[in-house]
Amino acid sequence: MPISDKKVRNLKPKDKPYKVSDFEGLFVLVKVSGSKSWRFKYRVDGKEKLLVIGDYPAVSLSQARQARDAAKAQLAEGIDPNEAKQEDRRVRLEAKGQTFEKIGAAFLAKQRIEGKSKATLDKTEYHLKLANRDFGRKPITEITAPLILKTLRKVEAKGNYETAHRLRARIGSVFRYAVASGLAETDPTYALRDALIRPTRVHRAAITDPKALGQLMRQIDGFDGQATTRIGLQLLAMLAQRPGEIRNAKWAEIDFANKVWAIPAEKMKMRRDHLVPLPDQAIALLDELRRMNGNGEYLFPSLRTWKRPMSENTLNAALRRMGYSGEEMTAHGFRASFSTLANESGLWHADAIERALAHVEKNEMRVANIGKSAYGSRTGGLRF
Repeated sequence: MPISDKKVRNLKPKDKPYKVSDFEGLFVLVKVSGSKSWRFKYRVDGKEKLLVIGDYPAVSLSQARQARDAAKAQLAEGIDPNEAKQEDRRVRLEAKGQTFEKIGAAFLAKQRIEGKSKATLDKTEYHLKLANRDFGRKPITEITAPLILKTLRKVEAKGNYETAHRLRARIGSVFRYAVASGLAETDPTYALRDALIRPTRVHRAAITDPKALGQLMRQIDGFDGQATTRIGLQLLAMLAQRPGEIRNAKWAEIDFANKVWAIPAEKMKMRRDHLVPLPDQAIALLDELRRMNGNGEYLFPSLRTWKRPMSENTLNAALRRMGYSGEEMTAHGFRASFSTLANESGLWHADAIERALAHVEKNEMRVANIGKSAYGSRTGGLRF
């Protein structure tokens, strides 16, 4: 028998919650607290489900019946009312910019404003695309740890364990940005720290035997390929900077008078300006290079256009051409060669070597002491 508005209004709480039915699945749930909530009971594929319509008196009896009738119409069309309600909520939240995809885009824009390197921005964009394929359109408040783990497992299944870990970290960065912006309450990736397979760290191949390194340098001196490639390898060995920093070096950064290469923070992995002292041998190579490329922007322009630096594969390809496999030597390996041989020589303080490699010491006080004891005050470089 249908209930009346007066009956609903006069319902009193009891020791336990209880239901009072209207008809065709609609009922009001009276809670111990005295609050009253409209519910609609229905079945989908034989399973009983409940649709929460709203609390009385904010939702009147007539409004509750209208909501029940609308839900019944959805069921007649094969639509689950609860799923339709969630989708409607997603659409509304999407319009407010609270989906993972939109918040991720805002996070990426923030990184651009902060002057993050192109490599960092490219990696962020790549990781966000991976995440967006699975849950980009979902409201960020509905994305759970199990849902994220499902995405990470897809990456793991391909054997890309390192990528899975980096993807988890990047998704976590977006969530922390959302928390700071008041769009989410927690970062669900925190619970996944120990859920992924730990990748085996593979160090880049490097020659650390002095005689073998000397043989490599003689082969570089006699390299019969592009002269710019030869000079790039020689400067890699001499200055111990990252291959990307060498490739992207610009003439405006070279101070010939003071023999210093000033690499701006936006190009550095640690996001700090880095001053590299230039020995006479490096100056001689730069003079040779300037006669070839001095009219352009880059020290090592691409063969196709002077507006871009040489390809990131050029230096490694030259090593392969000289007969060195990827398991023997890499362009990045010159840094490990420098670090190992410099430390073994006993000529310099270990902290000075780390500073030459642009490794940032977390203890700022220690950094200050290193700067006073191991470096020149003008250039911040090693005293050779």
